Amino acid sequence: MRRMVPFTLALLAGLALLAWAASGVVQTTARRWFERDIGARANLVLVSSEKSLANNWNGEPGELQKQLAALTRDERVMGAAACDPDLKTRAATVGFPEDFGCWAVGTRVRSIDSNGVAHFRPWSTVSDLPTGRVHVSVMPLANPAGQELGFAILLHDLSFIDRREAQARTFLFATFGILAFIALLLPVWVARLARYDWSRELSSLLRGGGKQQQSREFQPILSDVRELVSRMAYDRDDAPGQWNAERLKHSLNSNLHGERVVILSNREPYIHEFTPHGGIEVQHPASGLVTALEPVMRACSGVWVAHGSGSADRETVDRKDHVRVPPGEESYHIRRVWLTEEEQQGYYYGFSNEGLWPLCHVAYARPIFRAEDWRQYRAVNQKFADAVLSEVDSSDPIILVQDYHFALVPAMIRKRLPAATVIMFWHIPWPNAENVGICPWRNQLLEGLLGSSILGFHTQLHCNNFLDSVDRYLETRIDRENNAVVMQGHRTLIRPYPISLEWPVHWAVEAPSPEDCRAQVWRDLGLKRDALLGVGIDRLDYTKGIEERLLAVEQLLERYPEYRGRFSFAQLAAPSRTKIERYRQLSEDVERLAERINQRFGKPDYRPVILLRSHHEPPEVFRYFRASDLCYVSSLHDGMNLVAKEYVAARTDLKGVLVLSEFTGAARELSEALIVNPYDLEASSDALAAALAMPLEEQRDRMASMRSLLVQFNVYRWAGRMLVDAARLRNQERVAGRLAERTGVGSSA
Repeated sequence: MRRMVPFTLALLAGLALLAWAASGVVQTTARRWFERDIGARANLVLVSSEKSLANNWNGEPGELQKQLAALTRDERVMGAAACDPDLKTRAATVGFPEDFGCWAVGTRVRSIDSNGVAHFRPWSTVSDLPTGRVHVSVMPLANPAGQELGFAILLHDLSFIDRREAQARTFLFATFGILAFIALLLPVWVARLARYDWSRELSSLLRGGGKQQQSREFQPILSDVRELVSRMAYDRDDAPGQWNAERLKHSLNSNLHGERVVILSNREPYIHEFTPHGGIEVQHPASGLVTALEPVMRACSGVWVAHGSGSADRETVDRKDHVRVPPGEESYHIRRVWLTEEEQQGYYYGFSNEGLWPLCHVAYARPIFRAEDWRQYRAVNQKFADAVLSEVDSSDPIILVQDYHFALVPAMIRKRLPAATVIMFWHIPWPNAENVGICPWRNQLLEGLLGSSILGFHTQLHCNNFLDSVDRYLETRIDRENNAVVMQGHRTLIRPYPISLEWPVHWAVEAPSPEDCRAQVWRDLGLKRDALLGVGIDRLDYTKGIEERLLAVEQLLERYPEYRGRFSFAQLAAPSRTKIERYRQLSEDVERLAERINQRFGKPDYRPVILLRSHHEPPEVFRYFRASDLCYVSSLHDGMNLVAKEYVAARTDLKGVLVLSEFTGAARELSEALIVNPYDLEASSDALAAALAMPLEEQRDRMASMRSLLVQFNVYRWAGRMLVDAARLRNQERVAGRLAERTGVGSSA
């Protein structure tokens, strides 16, 4: 309504100005018409009575008087007079005004010729009297012989014209007032009615209703309205405040109505292994993927489909290959898929880890692509896709596909369930388009990934690399503004979702105090009381920069001799992919390097490098985190690297320093760490020395800042953003689908 006030005032002012101008025009025109009409009537009266006046001119004075009185019977005629040539009054009606007497008027209409004979001419004028305006008409009179007798004067009262003008003005202003009122109310009423109908129709269309013709008219703005509403809902779900398991559950219930989520990954979150004594133990694998996703599944329940790789996995499942986990909590199911040795060799060790893994990591390992590995990769992807489809309970489920092992699965699911919402998250870096071209089956991989509804990466750089790869190798339409790819009518959103940890990390909550952890680790490693400890936690993988890490430790001891005999570096290295020659060679190289450094700087009671090559459960990992003085993450190329975030999460005492490779996704978030280039050994050793010498106050400031980031940007927020985006996208597709069915109008929203 406020917006209508200026419009209303302008409208009223315009109408008032128009009414004022119109009244002047009407008044002038009406007066001219009335005066012309009176003049014509006066002339008609005088002409029609000219003969009778001439006949009675020289007769009895009373007859001429009667004749003049007859002329004034009309109420508009004020008076009449007959005048002689000498301008004397021959006869006049009662009350004839002296202002228009014979002498006053005669001097205006009389003319004298050269013979001294007076002549009179017809004449009329409008003049004023105290009683109002009058119209004066003069008509010369002559006898039948043509001799001029004099002239007659006829006065008409014009006050009726003033009255009619006043009435016309009143009517005009009243008319314009009514028009102004109508002009004011009618648009308001029409606008309200139109807005009501518009809102009702738009609401109906957004819910899937509406008439066909109106639906077509609304098509240009439907996608914008849906986008706005979705963004408002998204902003509400992503509002400031800490995300936790309860908030994630609430978000899923409000956006997905409590639907079950299905996760697919190669690695399972819990592995059952036989012990040497014939028992069964549960292991938690060393995997950043598991570290991130397992809390999400505990929060929202559902099914986790994964490869059953444990020696006792078959012994612990039911007849549907399900097992409830976590032990003691049992909040969700694992659906285990079994692979033959041949399938595992080709799909996992071959194509995934000898081909895709080195292709995607800039660690200068040559990728190996074999046709047989590709066939196994494709067949195993189909096997896992079938397993996922057997677990869904609707035609449009929410499915989270994880990592490079399953690049073909999204398109396989899409083929069977076109309405499924498939979120594919690629946990490792995506290389540039030129490197992607190395893979012989690059097009098939890209097409498989574009079966996703949403394809997520850790960073925007990886998103850009993927879009560039699609642009180079496939025929698609790329929407750079919205980071989306449209292929064969299907739209895939490309989004960055930096992964993180649960908060608080339950392993840190359950761990002993930092003092107790330090005392226990010191006992286990046989360290001196004043020793300083650095720690590295990784799988034995060439992308983790373990060799560069140990070489930096060697440089530290060489360039800073004060730390010799005092500083030790414990490397917890879980064996990984030991069937691949490159990994076996790495394990041997790391062991030889550690032995060389220990021989160079070690003593009988001092080991500079403590290499612990075995699987370590999370409680033990967090014990080392809490006991150490620093943690060095030296990855040569990593999508995110959650070890860095785990170290920050473990340091509830705000002590310790994180030394972090700039080639990790985590370096973009944990800027208070000491960021290094792991290839620059001298600079890395300087960073280690700076970490060991850092004042406690600075350690606390840096650690507090990094922990505050993890509080806000935790794994529940990561999962919540993806699932809310998926819910929004699915709702758009449902509305567009229903609309298309009724109207035949497609939508790419």
